[in-house]
Amino acid sequence: MRAPRGIGPARAAVFFGVLAVLPELDLAHWLLNMLVFTLMFAVMSSAWNLLGGFAGYPSLGHVAFFGIGAYAVVLWFQHHAIHNGYEPFLLLPLIGVGVAVVGLPVAAIAMRTRADVFAIVTITLLFVVQTLAFNLRGLTGGAQGASIAAAPFPSATYERPFYDVLLVLLAIAMGLTWAAMRSKVGLSLAAVRADEDKAAGIGVRVQAVKLLAFCVSVGLTAMVGAIWAYYQGFIYPQFAIDPLITVSIVLMTFLGGRATLWGPVIGAFILEMAQQYLAYSLGGSQFYLIGYALVFLVVMLLMPRGILPSIQEWLRRRRRRQVVDAPATPSGGLRTADTPLTPRRTAPHVKETRT
Repeated sequence: MRAPRGIGPARAAVFFGVLAVLPELDLAHWLLNMLVFTLMFAVMSSAWNLLGGFAGYPSLGHVAFFGIGAYAVVLWFQHHAIHNGYEPFLLLPLIGVGVAVVGLPVAAIAMRTRADVFAIVTITLLFVVQTLAFNLRGLTGGAQGASIAAAPFPSATYERPFYDVLLVLLAIAMGLTWAAMRSKVGLSLAAVRADEDKAAGIGVRVQAVKLLAFCVSVGLTAMVGAIWAYYQGFIYPQFAIDPLITVSIVLMTFLGGRATLWGPVIGAFILEMAQQYLAYSLGGSQFYLIGYALVFLVVMLLMPRGILPSIQEWLRRRRRRQVVDAPATPSGGLRTADTPLTPRRTAPHVKETRT
């Protein structure tokens, strides 16, 4: 059952309104830092969902583009001064478009494969980019890392500009997903996910729609990488191109429900906030990773299709059960409390005759 018109936009308005107000509540720095990282993963999960959820191409190499975006902003501002602190944010659209263009030939080659083979090809890309980051020392600094000038924001509100930009980026990512779900692009991606050969047979421009999903997805991911690098101030290849980031993105999307609008965001808020909270609580003992895994395992055992699809299915079954169990009125409608019960009429007894 589809929600009545207006409920979706109203839900989004409340969600983003609450997130916009949160920094005004004088939250502790550790809590704002947690929200910044949660928004980062919410954007990346929504971006990955366009390719891995709607198109059915499970990329395991998205963090390669995250790292490219991070190094792009660092290398640019090693040769250009940062005056008011907002210049790196103004560069984000160029980084997104540039990485999308770089990703176009990669996608054209990788998307000649499907399913498991595509996943292997993309994870190979991840390790290729990571190896280049380690070995191109003159460009990336190698294992010694690379730095960008610290953002000149007041320490009392240091996290706020990053938070606001990520909130806008999340709105853009979800807006693109929402638009795709209500357009021919979304229908084409669903057809590709169901059966690519049949989709091509009925006239879907398979290659074009796959490349579009890939480029938009990696462009958004690269912009998050640039924000992360500016926020951190210093990056290393093993962290800028960390396979665990890709694993987290995929887990969040599957946890919340892939090929849905809100699923990746729900998964990101549950898993990333749990991971950040456990990391702060348990410190450097690494025990937080066990708790992080348990959160995911419990939810996946109870809701294997993801949180959002499981809840929607449960609500559908409940509505069907209510309709089936409700007694009928004499006119065929549902009986209400004011409707008197009437005896059921039985068919007249017909004697059996033998011939």
